[in-house]
Amino acid sequence: MNGLEASSEPVLRFSIFAFLLLFLFFMELASPRRKALYSKSKRWITNFGISATNTFMVSVFLPAIGIGAAVLSQHNEWGLFNFIDLSPWISIPLYLLIFDLTFYCQHRLFHSIKPLWKLHRMHHADLDYDLSTGIRFHPLSVIISSLIKLSLILILGPLAIAVLIADIVLNTTSMFNHSNWKLPTKLDAILRLIVVTPDVHRVHHSTDPSEFSCNFGFNFPWWDRIFGTYKAQPNLNHPEMKIGINELQDSKSIEYLHLLAQPFTKD
Repeated sequence: MNGLEASSEPVLRFSIFAFLLLFLFFMELASPRRKALYSKSKRWITNFGISATNTFMVSVFLPAIGIGAAVLSQHNEWGLFNFIDLSPWISIPLYLLIFDLTFYCQHRLFHSIKPLWKLHRMHHADLDYDLSTGIRFHPLSVIISSLIKLSLILILGPLAIAVLIADIVLNTTSMFNHSNWKLPTKLDAILRLIVVTPDVHRVHHSTDPSEFSCNFGFNFPWWDRIFGTYKAQPNLNHPEMKIGINELQDSKSIEYLHLLAQPFTKD
């Protein structure tokens, strides 16, 4: 695994990202759930620009996040999994579940604590909803999330392959469940039992307070069902529901520099 991490991990991550990006892009074109209200090209330039900024920020300020931290934990036998000597067949799926539960809880905190919400609302302020929304997060929000992930890795001591799988699954589901792809109704009904589908997560991006306080799950829908935050469908149907934040509906919400400054402006 160490050889794979050193030489193939970046290629693997990028290959999966590029394949998924192209696949979802064409599915959004072939079967859109909602009609776009704003310039897709302008939104994509902004959203992917923010994503590139986040990648740069993490690589500069937190270069040991993820695989590096997992390798360090394994080498020094840090973390709960090393202490109780779990089999990989148990520790890998267990880490995936704990990882997803942690980010479900983090997501709820980002909605509940005002300074965190001011960072997170940039994600919700997107004026349309498509796969690029899934990579649109404020850099400071990403730094905080990365520190939480680092803490989780050091506490649990998961295998490096578990961390890699969790990262790939999170990136994959984030683009998938933010996509503007109209899944067949029967397929959506089956998939939403095991994964957060676009119709499930889109409810969370409604301007209706009773709806954006639901469906916090990232990968799996089970936490929302367990903790009572699951809402199957919006009050309006998906094509008609209003996306975003009522107070941030102007075109500045798709401007790169304005979005970076948005958490520091007055409400």
